[in-house]
Formats: sequence, C-alpha cells, structure tokens
Amino acid sequence: MSIEKVARLAGVSKATVSRVLNQHPGVRPDTRDKVLAAINICDYQPNLLARQLRTSQSHMLLVLISDITNPFCSRVVQGIEAEAEAQGYHILLCNSASQFHRESAYLSLLTGKVVDGVITMDAATCLHELQPLIGDAPWVQCAEYDPAIAASSVSINNKEAAYETVRYLADKGCRRIALVNCDMRYLYSHQREAGYRAALEELDLAFNNVAYAETVSCEAGSQALQTLLAGSERPDAVFAVSDVLAVGVVHAALEAGLRVPEDLAVVGFDGISFTGSLNPPLTTIEQPMNQMGARSVQLLVKRIRQPHSDVVHEVLPWKRIERASS
Repeated sequence: MSIEKVARLAGVSKATVSRVLNQHPGVRPDTRDKVLAAINICDYQPNLLARQLRTSQSHMLLVLISDITNPFCSRVVQGIEAEAEAQGYHILLCNSASQFHRESAYLSLLTGKVVDGVITMDAATCLHELQPLIGDAPWVQCAEYDPAIAASSVSINNKEAAYETVRYLADKGCRRIALVNCDMRYLYSHQREAGYRAALEELDLAFNNVAYAETVSCEAGSQALQTLLAGSERPDAVFAVSDVLAVGVVHAALEAGLRVPEDLAVVGFDGISFTGSLNPPLTTIEQPMNQMGARSVQLLVKRIRQPHSDVVHEVLPWKRIERASS
C-alpha cells in the first residue's frame, strides 16, 4: 500500500501524510486523526530507510541497561518502550552487564545515525567512560546518573527515601536496624546508605551494621542476612536496598526460625509487583518505574527535536507501601 493511496483515502495530500508520519507539529488534530485512520485501514508500512535518508533520523533509541533480569530494570524498560512507541520511535536494547566493550559497540551506532539518542541505566561509575563515546548526541540518564555530566536525568531522591525508611522502622520500635546494600558502583547504593546512616545518627541509634550483597539476587540477600545474624548482636529490622534482596532476607529469616515481623521487620525497595503476594507481604519503597522510563523518553525526544534545549534533572516522587513484613 503506497502513501498515495493513504492520501486518497484520507482526502489529503501526500505532503500531509508525510507530515503526520514525521510527527510535524503543524497538522490539525482532526486531519491527523483522518490520516492515522487511513494508515490503519490500509495497513501502510512506511519505508523507514527512505525516511531516515530524508530526515537524517532513524527514529530508533538506544537503551543501555546493566541487567535485564532485574525486575526494576524490566519495569522501567516497559515504560520506555510504551512511550517511545507513542512518540513514533522504536528502541534498541543493550543488556550490557556494565561491560564497556558491549556498550562501546552499541554506542558506535550513534555515529552512523542508526540511533538518534541514548538512554542509560548503567552504573553511575561507568557513565564517565561512556561520555566521550556519546559526545554531543542526545542523552538521558535514567535512575543512575553522574551529576557532573551535562545530560538530563530522571531519578528519585534515594537518600530521602532511605532516611524516611529508617525513621519509619524506629517509630515501629526497632532499635537495631541493619542495612543490606549491594554493588557500590551504583549511585543509589551510596545514596541509600547515606540516608540510612543520617537517620541512625539523628536518632542516636548506636547499632550500625551493613552487609554488602555480591549481586542483586534472592540468594545474595539470604547470604547477607546470614552474615548479619552471625554478628554479636542480632538486628531487629533489616532495610534492603532492593526488593529482590529483601525477599532473600525474609527467606533466610524464616529458615533461621525467626518470625517476620515480630522478631525481624523487613523493608525492601523498588515496589516490584510480586512483593505483595509474598508470605508475609513485603513493605517496600515504591519507585515510579514506568513513569521514570516514559519521562526519560520524553526528555530524550525533546533533545532530539530541540538540540539546544536545557539539561533537566528531574526527581520523581516515591512512596512507601506498608505491608505485613514490618
């Protein structure tokens, strides 16, 4: 089906159909709707290569993530993909495992205009290595960011969320609050630990015990709690920087004969959907994962269309979901 037939069916010119396909702002909403309806009826598939040659844009966005198996990353990517489609873009996903050779290979696509821009979700400590490869190309940092880099970012206030979590547990009567943290290459690990320590200091709680998980996995969370339980004083609460780690903490606590939350209160972080179905259901700090992904696309597309638009550091709200584990 050709663009000429779409134009005839919609009762408009070929130029108008082209403007709709290229998301030109100067098309009236009713005209746009007629063209889109005609495209749907005709099942018209535009020649993407021809469009790229015409506009110097591929309408492809590169998304670099460190671990697709992490439910947090998966939810953010869902938000990215849905918003990209709504904006007329497709995504190319790179599961980098924070390996520079993988990332550099994908970022070379920016030079060839195979992709129009990039969203990174990689560890903050890796971003300075990527900066020379990305150069002046449109770039948005999602969740993880380096504040020294002149690229927009979308995140939450991790330090505030961790601080308020410790305060919440203290209000519940907990006095020996431990932290299960993970890979310190990630900015969120530093920020959440900073919030944890700030709250302990303000509350004058002497118990200060952090266990570092080797990976973000249930097994690593279980091992972290075993390390904490082997100490001279058992914690009465654990704040884990990831829901996945928190699930492992709960499992290890029950295996050790502890009651949750009577003997050990547990709070996770992220707001992964399955945590509400656990036994006991997990209290968690919910991040707006889909919104983070969608907003990253919106900022990136704006940068693509308006190369001189301002750099934006957007902080989205988080919320605590209280359940039986605390």
